[in-house]
Amino acid sequence: MTTRLDCVVIDSLDPVALAQFWSEVTGWPIVMEEPDEVAVEPLSDADDGIALVFVPVPVPKTAKNRIHLDVQSASLQEQVEIVDRLHALGAVRVDVGQRAVPWTVLADPEGNELCVLEPREEYRDTGPIAAVVMDAIAPTMLATFWSAATGWPVTRGGPHFSAMRSGTGRGPYLELLRAMDTKVVKNRLHLDVAPLAGDDQAGEVERLRSLGATFADVGQGDVPWVVLADPE
Repeated sequence: MTTRLDCVVIDSLDPVALAQFWSEVTGWPIVMEEPDEVAVEPLSDADDGIALVFVPVPVPKTAKNRIHLDVQSASLQEQVEIVDRLHALGAVRVDVGQRAVPWTVLADPEGNELCVLEPREEYRDTGPIAAVVMDAIAPTMLATFWSAATGWPVTRGGPHFSAMRSGTGRGPYLELLRAMDTKVVKNRLHLDVAPLAGDDQAGEVERLRSLGATFADVGQGDVPWVVLADPE
């Protein structure tokens, strides 16, 4: 049994507006617009990428996100062009303690951090989203959990960094970076995983719990999905 990474879910004060911003970032269309969910997805299953789902929440962002998206560029000129284009769409530069680095840190119109990366060979074929990046106190330990949760093998790493990617070799990486600040508020970005066809949701929940996940109450009420927290 296993689960697959289904989408990245982003809390939003204005899901439609934020989805429109990220549609412009990625070049992917808005494929669904409902009162409780707006989805931006790659053009087809053959395209690189992972769906972004925007859901309404009444609370604004109050702390640095522990999950963010890295945007790929193919050249230094394209990196500058992407940054300028996102500025025009409402993004702003932010300081998260990055100091002198070759990537540019921005915040989207609701304050969610993102990085526009300089060209890197390892991200050449990822599509517009190079990586989904997660802060972790113990990246190697947490990578073991998320590899089991997503079905993606760990492809590279060290004491301060772990990365995994779909076995197809397409789409973004899931990366864990060491960060010693602990989680203090509910994540505004989270990952949805789902059972493979024919597998049992309840069985998968128990499998993830055996790997260190715990039940979490984020005010979801009576819903058909199960909310868990990973070991951190």
